[in-house]
Amino acid sequence: MSQIAFIGLGNMGSGMAACQVRAGHSVHAFDLSAAALEKAKQAGCEPARSVADAVRECDLVITMLPAGPQVREVYANEIIPNARAGTLMIDCSTIDVESARAVAALVTQHGFEFADAPVSGGVAGAEAGSLAFMVGCEVGQFSQIESALEPMARAIIRAGDHGAGQAAKICNNMLLGISMIGTCEAFALAEKLGLAPDRFFEIASKSSGQCWSLTSYAPWPGLVESAPANRNYEGGFATAMMLKDLKLAQDAAAKSGATTPLGAQAEAMYALFDRLCGGGRDFSSILQLLRGQLS
Repeated sequence: MSQIAFIGLGNMGSGMAACQVRAGHSVHAFDLSAAALEKAKQAGCEPARSVADAVRECDLVITMLPAGPQVREVYANEIIPNARAGTLMIDCSTIDVESARAVAALVTQHGFEFADAPVSGGVAGAEAGSLAFMVGCEVGQFSQIESALEPMARAIIRAGDHGAGQAAKICNNMLLGISMIGTCEAFALAEKLGLAPDRFFEIASKSSGQCWSLTSYAPWPGLVESAPANRNYEGGFATAMMLKDLKLAQDAAAKSGATTPLGAQAEAMYALFDRLCGGGRDFSSILQLLRGQLS
């Protein structure tokens, strides 16, 4: 049994921490939200009074935080000064590549091992322990990191050295954001042409238009049982979070000189939808914007 500190208990982090408990580990959990701490306690975690208290007696630290500035601050001021020697540190947040590499440099400078390991799979994957992890780490450390992530994962892939996990995540989510808009446009057009959504779904699922956004996460209600569309687009991957990831991708494209015109258009569309009150709903609900049925 490992002693694990889990920092950040939002929609994703709470499910991930619970998976570590189910695997038999002792999880010391911390979040600024009292409600999140209570939920973690109900899942079998031991609530901590602070980040410092959470990490002090642990041999593994996992963080799941909102953005790069928070990750930099928490590692520099709270985790590194209080962690014991030999602690493995894994950041599963989705942040910019520059921040990931800066944190990795700081952590390793102080003698700890570190990986950036953002995830794909959404809230359902976090709760089920079926996330895909994209790992940036030194090659010799991967087996240890893989073992630490296994209770939360269906796939763990080393993308490369520090920062590569974040690079893979923002590229993947840019593709996902673009793909979902295309899927929603196709459903909206099919509706206007008088083609029943279930007929279009069946045909496209077996044709060249088949993609994950269609067959695993269909934006039209009643087609894929687990899709947020069946829950009024609640409880999935929020539009605001997709917008955050697309902004990261566009920032990375600008800094690297990459050309991503569809990524830029996707960011603009999700930004519009976010301003029109769609930010808290699953990103697949952009279908309702295209259908002119915002409510």
